[in-house]
Formats: sequence, C-alpha cells, structure tokens
Amino acid sequence: MPVITIEGPKLTKQQKEELVKTIAESASKIMGLPVEAIVTIIREVEAENVGTGNILLCNRK
Repeated sequence: MPVITIEGPKLTKQQKEELVKTIAESASKIMGLPVEAIVTIIREVEAENVGTGNILLCNRK
C-alpha cells in the first residue's frame, strides 16, 4: 500500500478532495495498482512554521 504525503498550505475541503482524487488516480495508473490501495496524507503547514533562507514565509513580501 503506497503512502503519499503532501505538505503545503491550508486548503479547503474541496481542494483536498480534488488533490487526493487526482494524485491517487495518477499513482494508481503509474504503479498499476487499484486506486483503493493508494493512501494520501495531507499535512497543512502554516506559513509561520516554514522558512526559506533566513525568512519565514509569513514575512515574505
């Protein structure tokens, strides 16, 4: 059972549904597995918890 983890910004339920559907269907096709075998985990990360270089994302202009 493949597990796909996505880390990114906060999403709406509709965006999560579309993302999970698209990724699971693509992974299923590429791996030759039934779509039900694909597990997708979405981790929402607040901009204040991510930095690029020496700046937090929430402070970027």
